Amino acid sequence: MSPSVNAPAATAACASPIERTLASRLSCPGVEQAEVVVIGAGPAGLAAAGALRHHGITAVVLERDSIGASWRRHYDRLHLHTVRWLSHLPGYKLPRRYGNWVARDDVVEYLEDYVRAHNLDVRTGVEVERLERDGSDWIVSTNNGTLAAPRVVIATGYNKHQHLPEWPGVDSYSGHLIHSGDYKNADRYVGKAVLVVGTGNSGAEICVDLVESGAKHVQMSVRTPPTVLLRDTNGVPGQALGVVFRHLPVPLMDRLWPVIQKTAVGDLSDYGLPLPPPGAYSKYLRDDVTPILDVGLVPLLKQGKVEIVAAVEGFDGDDVLLADGARIQPDAVIAGTGFRRGLEPLVAGLSLLEPEKGRPIVHGAETHPSAPGLHFIGYTNPISGMFREIAIDARRIARTVANGTESVAATAPDGAPKQAR
Repeated sequence: MSPSVNAPAATAACASPIERTLASRLSCPGVEQAEVVVIGAGPAGLAAAGALRHHGITAVVLERDSIGASWRRHYDRLHLHTVRWLSHLPGYKLPRRYGNWVARDDVVEYLEDYVRAHNLDVRTGVEVERLERDGSDWIVSTNNGTLAAPRVVIATGYNKHQHLPEWPGVDSYSGHLIHSGDYKNADRYVGKAVLVVGTGNSGAEICVDLVESGAKHVQMSVRTPPTVLLRDTNGVPGQALGVVFRHLPVPLMDRLWPVIQKTAVGDLSDYGLPLPPPGAYSKYLRDDVTPILDVGLVPLLKQGKVEIVAAVEGFDGDDVLLADGARIQPDAVIAGTGFRRGLEPLVAGLSLLEPEKGRPIVHGAETHPSAPGLHFIGYTNPISGMFREIAIDARRIARTVANGTESVAATAPDGAPKQAR
């Protein structure tokens, strides 16, 4: 069954809202009463449950796959792009043995240890099928039973669904085409010509992996010049500057953004990557166009080992058609074209998402007037670091729940919620 939300629910789980006192709820056959239900057992969901545990509140964490499932699927060489000491989740530090830049497998191990350290109630293989409002509770229907809770935290992940553009002629392409989410390592690309589409961190790091592993020729397709920053400079992580920059006025950051790049990596125009256009920081906030935190792409550009080409416009048999009219014939195409959060089925009808991007218009401790007790966490990717911001939001949610308060989002004059930056 596809997930869906109806608010208010047309039918109660087992009784009318008026009759559903705590005692009656506990006795409802087939309905488990919980203090809080968390949907998703990735970093955000576990952080919320861990922070709630600190306040003596037990959350039931529902996960359709496994703990840290998205991290288990990432490519082999991935490390956190944020430094270890700014990436702890609430109440349990990342071990020093992981080093400054934590590897994929170590992140998975940390999440598993986090569950054990906080004695969290995580139920894997449980998929939420329906979410309904019933009186003061949310009724969470799953493939393994029904739960009722006054608070629900949605933490299904920033990168839930792969996004692959509907390029003209893509079905005719005779080469190998995958989304970057399915890339594991460069073994099958040794001696091959590979085109990487997109300028996110995954695309940039996959280019590095391909070159270092022996791909014959690596090209990167660029539509809009990205902001390129260093992951660290002389041991100082770029994230530390991001913590400061996040609180500066947006117009000021729009002016500083190209200056920061030029200072960090120089002008890359001669290598096919001009400075980002004016307003790049505003675009980053608005469109999730995250900067590249470089882990080796810049030197490869300067050495001519990665070639920048124009945006992909379509496919024609062996050919990839580019925006500048060129035709290239790579053996394989890896599409680093992003992900979608996929929240629409889960919160349909509640007016909680931005129309085009599908981002929640409330986050953290804030809730929407039409959905009291419903929280979102882990759906932003700030320059100060996702894990750090997840930890901050998790603590705020936990305090709000523990205090029994409702932090209702501010509204604009037309009644639309304002999204915090």
